[in-house]
Amino acid sequence: MSPARAKQLPLRMQRPAILGIAGCSGSGKTTLARELAQQLNATLFPLDFYYRDLAHLTLDQRKQVNYDHPDSVENDLLAAHVAELAKGRSIDRPIYDFPAHTRVLGETERITPQPVVIVEGIFALHYEALRMLYDFSIYVDCPEDLCFKRRLSRDVKERGRTPESVKAQYEATAKPMARQFVQPSAKHASLRVDATGSLDWSVEQVFQQLHAKGLLPVLRP
Repeated sequence: MSPARAKQLPLRMQRPAILGIAGCSGSGKTTLARELAQQLNATLFPLDFYYRDLAHLTLDQRKQVNYDHPDSVENDLLAAHVAELAKGRSIDRPIYDFPAHTRVLGETERITPQPVVIVEGIFALHYEALRMLYDFSIYVDCPEDLCFKRRLSRDVKERGRTPESVKAQYEATAKPMARQFVQPSAKHASLRVDATGSLDWSVEQVFQQLHAKGLLPVLRP
C-alpha cells in the first residue's frame, strides 16, 4: 500500500490505536515499524529509550550490564507512558545515550500521540502490562544468522561499537536472551510475518488484519 493511498484512511478518532511490534535484535522489526509509521502517519515509539538510568555506575560497569535481558528496561515507566498515549495524552520520554549506556541527564522529549501509536522493541511482547494495552501486535520472524548480520551493521554504524564487541555481546547475551525471552513472546502476537520475505508483503498483511479487525476502515474508492 503506497503512502498516498494510506493518507486516504480516515483513522478512528475515539482514542489512539496501539500496535506492538516485536522480534529479535536485527530481525527487521524496526524497518517494518518505520514503514508502517510512515504509511499511517503514526507515532513511532521505540522501547530502546527506556533502558534504565545507570548513571550511578562507572562507564566500565555500564558496559558489563546485560542489555538483552528484560530487567534492563524500566518497564513500569514504559507501560505507564504507553497507557497515557493510549488515552490520547502526551508524555515526556527519556532520551538515551547509547555510547555512554545511560540517559541524558535532565532532558526528555515530548511525545504527542497520533491516531496510531507503534510500540517497537525486542521486548514489546514480553511484558504483560504492555501487552494489555495493544489493539494489535506483530512478531517478526527472522533466522539468527541474518539477525546477527543486521545487528552488527547497526551497532557499528549507529551506536559507536566495534565489530569485535558486537560479536562478543551477541554470543554472550543477545542470542541466549533472545532464545529465552524474545522468541517465546511470539506466541502473544496477533500476526507473525517473515522477515526474509518482501517488506511490502509484510506491510500488506498488517493492513489486511487492521482492516479486518476494524482498527482501520476500508479504503475509499
